[in-house]
Amino acid sequence: MLSLQTSLEVVATLACAIFAGAALYINLVEHPARMSCGTELAVTQWAPSYERATRMQVPLAAVSFASAAGAWLAGSSAWWLVGGLLLALNIPFTLAVIMPVNRRIHSPDLDRRSEEARRLLQRWNRLHAVRTMPSVVALVILLLNAIVPTPA
Repeated sequence: MLSLQTSLEVVATLACAIFAGAALYINLVEHPARMSCGTELAVTQWAPSYERATRMQVPLAAVSFASAAGAWLAGSSAWWLVGGLLLALNIPFTLAVIMPVNRRIHSPDLDRRSEEARRLLQRWNRLHAVRTMPSVVALVILLLNAIVPTPA
């Protein structure tokens, strides 16, 4: 039977891995595929995709952070807290930096065929990549600490 500390480490790592994998998939596969369909269709598809991804990724970031912080409090090294915080920073980054772009893409007065719409989707993908990078780094930190535990 796993200890509470180990169980928290497993949950933190699993949630982070799912988050990072989904984020990478969006940047490398889904968004380029959506953009290849033309701007109007890309904008149309982006909205429901983004809303579904949000319902998945926000809880994953929160669970990973809470579990990583719990593991640290239970005696794991501070690197667990660092990894959890790195992933959790995606939430305020999204709210402060990405949300204004999201609102504009969602705006009913945006011409879905326009150059502005195309530029907004490209900007969104770049900002999403900024969000993806720390999630991958967080995953590496958590995996390294799971494989080679460091003293608390």
